[in-house]
Amino acid sequence: MFKQSILTRSLVAAFGSGLALFGASALAQETQRVEITGSAIKRIDAETSVPVSVIKMETLKAQGVTSIEQIMSSISAVQMTQSSSQQVGAGTGGAAFADVRGIGASKTLVLLNGRRIANNAIDGAAVDLNMIPFAALDRVEVLRDGASSLYGTDAIGGVINFITRKDHAGGSITLGVDRPQSKGGNAESANVGFGFGDLSKNGFNVFGFIDVARTQPIAGDERPFNARFPGGLSPTPFPANYYQDGSVTGNPAAPDCNDPSYLVQAGDGTSCFIATSKFVDYTAKTERKSAMLRGSLALGSDHTLAMEWFGTQNKATTRIAPVPYGTLWMNRTNADGSLNPYYPGNGTVASNITLDPNYTVANMNPRTGVVLRPGFIIVKWRALAGGQRTNISTNDQQRLLASLDGTFANWDYQTGVSYNENKIKEDVTGYSDGNAIAKAMADGLINPFGAQSAAGAAAIQAALLGGNLQNHKGKVTTVDAKASRELGDWLGSGRKVALAIGAEARKEDFLSASNPPVAEKLVASTGVDPTAVSAGSRNVTALFAEINIPLLKTLDVTLAGRYDNYSDFGSTTNPKVGIRFQPTKELLIRGSASTGFRAPSLYELNASQSYTNTGTVSDPINCPDGKTAISGKSTALNCKVQFQRLTGGNTNLKPEKSKNMTFGLVFEPTANFSVGADLWWVRLQDTIAALSETTVLGDAATFAQYIKRNSTGDLSIDGFSCPGATCGYLDLRQQNLGGTNTNGVDISASLKLNLGASGNLNLGLNGTYVTKYEYQDFAKGPWNQNVGVYVGLAPIFRLQHTATARWAVGNFTLGGAAHYKSGYVDQDPSNTVNAYATLDLFMGWKPMKGLDLTIGVNNATDREPPYSNQGEVFQANYDPRFADPTGRKYYARASYSF
Repeated sequence: MFKQSILTRSLVAAFGSGLALFGASALAQETQRVEITGSAIKRIDAETSVPVSVIKMETLKAQGVTSIEQIMSSISAVQMTQSSSQQVGAGTGGAAFADVRGIGASKTLVLLNGRRIANNAIDGAAVDLNMIPFAALDRVEVLRDGASSLYGTDAIGGVINFITRKDHAGGSITLGVDRPQSKGGNAESANVGFGFGDLSKNGFNVFGFIDVARTQPIAGDERPFNARFPGGLSPTPFPANYYQDGSVTGNPAAPDCNDPSYLVQAGDGTSCFIATSKFVDYTAKTERKSAMLRGSLALGSDHTLAMEWFGTQNKATTRIAPVPYGTLWMNRTNADGSLNPYYPGNGTVASNITLDPNYTVANMNPRTGVVLRPGFIIVKWRALAGGQRTNISTNDQQRLLASLDGTFANWDYQTGVSYNENKIKEDVTGYSDGNAIAKAMADGLINPFGAQSAAGAAAIQAALLGGNLQNHKGKVTTVDAKASRELGDWLGSGRKVALAIGAEARKEDFLSASNPPVAEKLVASTGVDPTAVSAGSRNVTALFAEINIPLLKTLDVTLAGRYDNYSDFGSTTNPKVGIRFQPTKELLIRGSASTGFRAPSLYELNASQSYTNTGTVSDPINCPDGKTAISGKSTALNCKVQFQRLTGGNTNLKPEKSKNMTFGLVFEPTANFSVGADLWWVRLQDTIAALSETTVLGDAATFAQYIKRNSTGDLSIDGFSCPGATCGYLDLRQQNLGGTNTNGVDISASLKLNLGASGNLNLGLNGTYVTKYEYQDFAKGPWNQNVGVYVGLAPIFRLQHTATARWAVGNFTLGGAAHYKSGYVDQDPSNTVNAYATLDLFMGWKPMKGLDLTIGVNNATDREPPYSNQGEVFQANYDPRFADPTGRKYYARASYSF
């Protein structure tokens, strides 16, 4: 009963709303053996001892889904997704990652047709979801359990297997448009598919898909909730803040700070902040192109030879606020002795603080070419006249695969050789030569408080810089083979033992390098080390086996194990045991226990040692309240400023290790109703990460070893930029930290109602409730409780779920999906982030054979993202990892097959 009713009806029919429920795919007929993600054994009974969710692409496309990101947002087991919008200000290459169980995207294995593809080349942590050939997909299988015993590294939180069509005949054209109700975010998409030949009749099949999509950005001033302060405030504004000794800061727009350039009162009555969020894109401008070509040739009746190529390019363009200059110098007098007309108090600009006309500092070491004269001031200025800084990431992915599948001597076998490559090019515009700006300011050419003269405007334009900043490349070459067969009824259960064996060998290469001619001019404003070159390679070999033993007619035990050997750190062995018990046709009980591992990435091992900038933070010792420095220290240099941090790899890293358990049941009292629950536990140790600056500065006593001060006890030096360890800095290099413990329950329900002449109604629910999530910042450290509270890098949601409904009658379909994420205590615990709930609605119509039309609305209630004061990612006032700033969005799709 479970093979047909739960799998087919519960997951295909009830899942007709477009969201995954529990169980594995029943796409095959009763007489066909199929391989399910999480098992290497081909079998008729697709419901195994591990929980697998299946997402059919034809239904999701009817709902208006046009990207893998949107699919991941509908899976309750995915706690966090890095979206393309996080490219804004972060240099992620426009990547999108999935994070099952919230333990890190690097611990969710992403496969394409059961095989690995190259990870994102910037840090090698995980596969960029934007690189998957969306138009060619048939379904997505999500294994919500650890699977290192079969797949090796990374498969700790779960496995997401994107499965494309294996053959296709005829043609298809799909067009789509998206139009948000508010300004920005318009999108268009189109894909074309073709195929000819039939393997069973003609002995061959060739098919291909071409897919293009583009999305316009949502700018920082195109949504009203950007005015929800204090998020996105910077002490480096226009008009500029200025000071001499650092104890009192002035600004000609203070105290009102109501200048039209997005100023906000600083609270001291003499200076201003700028709302940089007004200049920061909410979402990126993206252009995605992908193509796939596959040819299959039948070799007799038992073997199939196939060649497959896919390639994807994703180009993401993002804009952030104009360049800030936290330390510039303005002289009171020019070189000829005349007064600088822009100096506060000289006539053009009034000074709202007292300045010393004879002020000077011994041993001051300003930028090259800058001459300081008595009475100079230090200026914190943002170059609005230079325009926004722009990052353009071009991400190219491709895979070439040759495979041979078939049956030989009663063994079902699969072999393959593949080459995978990911390349990312990062270009920038709108940055400036800091030395040229500093000299022009000191020479009296630039007015940091108002409109520029012709000479000032020319100086700013002449200092603008851009070009190719960094390049990254990752390669994976793999040879794999596996086979499975039934061995016989060993125990007299009436069912046969099944065995699978396999082997894999792969070579991984990684190279990431700055482009020195551009990077060395932009190091002060981008934080990119111009000499940084990170490179590494390794060889991996593996053997694995799996055996399914029917102890009774109703009870199976599955044993699996895998041995991996890495050329750079050694070997690891990971076993797994699974139990499947079906005492009645209405009830299925299942469970598993396993160990897992994640090998340190080539980036984590070999990344170059570089000094970059932190976010805007305060020194917890010199500025304990985050607002005012202690006696003898400068507020301007210790409070709400950027310090240096040392980042880089660590060749002494050990693998992360895990223990996983699941226990669940699926109950189906009738053919039209089912309910399921799976308890899960994940235990991690030796997690690899870099401590966050907020964690280190949040407990200066515990993390004192990572806070490196200069000879004066500071993290910065007044008046000039100092390289490396001559300044103070935070040591935030990669290391093996502490452990992570998390557990919870996945729940599902589905109901199918036959309404007679009124059609069919399918209802579905899938959700995840997290009972515990705790982690350590360092080995043997205290446990941080993370459920429902923002601790460290992110919160963990107590509850996520999606409820769906789909009504089909005649040629019409109506449907909806309601998504929910529970609230949590924010990064600043004085704020509580509200729960986030959205509703999507759609209608489909088939006016003629081959033609499908769909219209719909996402976020029908126009729900704004809840306010968040997080500082982990660049966008302010909300968290782009968990909420969508687009608002209500209408869409239309048309698809014609022939």
